[in-house]
Amino acid sequence: MGVDLAEIDRVRRLLHKDPERFKERCFTDHEWSYAHRFKDPSQRLAARFAGKEAVMKSLGVGWRHVPWKDIEISGGGAPKVRLSGKAAARAESIGVGRVLVTITHTDDQALVMALSLGEA
Repeated sequence: MGVDLAEIDRVRRLLHKDPERFKERCFTDHEWSYAHRFKDPSQRLAARFAGKEAVMKSLGVGWRHVPWKDIEISGGGAPKVRLSGKAAARAESIGVGRVLVTITHTDDQALVMALSLGEA
């Protein structure tokens, strides 16, 4: 299991400082597009950022071992996790077949819990 909390204002500052660099380093095209359907994408991006960190923790690794973009958190409805690259390889190596996440946020913070499950 992994959990992470992201401050939405911090994400908003990163988004305004250098949006292209932030996108290229941390988010898939799908995540970026989803978040930008809203007037202020910061809340959704903060949730995806926290989600990626929570998933990494549930896999027993950190961002130095798994690139941010190797984890995708879908938007709209119940969030889903898609792993690729090093994240998918890590999951396979420890017998994880599925990762579940739940997201909640306020105006200030986004909280995500992730649970890595073995193959059934």
